[in-house]
Amino acid sequence: MKLVFAGLASVLFVIGNAAAASLDMASAEAMMKKDGCAACHAVDKIIIGPSYQEVAAKYKGDKDAPAKLVKKVKEGGSGVWGQVPMPPNVTTPDADVKALVGWILTLKK
Repeated sequence: MKLVFAGLASVLFVIGNAAAASLDMASAEAMMKKDGCAACHAVDKIIIGPSYQEVAAKYKGDKDAPAKLVKKVKEGGSGVWGQVPMPPNVTTPDADVKALVGWILTLKK
């Protein structure tokens, strides 16, 4: 049973990463604007929250990063990047969050 679950989790991760990898810069920026992310984040500079390049660098090599970041985006939080809290994004579609997180993790400084 554990082997089946692990295999399914791996397939879903690969599918999720393939969807994220298919986002180009224009599509990702459009999604960021549509979902309100661009109010606090930019690809290469700090606005209110960290740049997406900084996020990618911080979580580089962390196999749990996609799940951690999806959870953080959906639930919000504070203290990781400073004292300004990130509000929860409960109305942002899960597919958008997963695609954007996957895309963010591909960025380089």
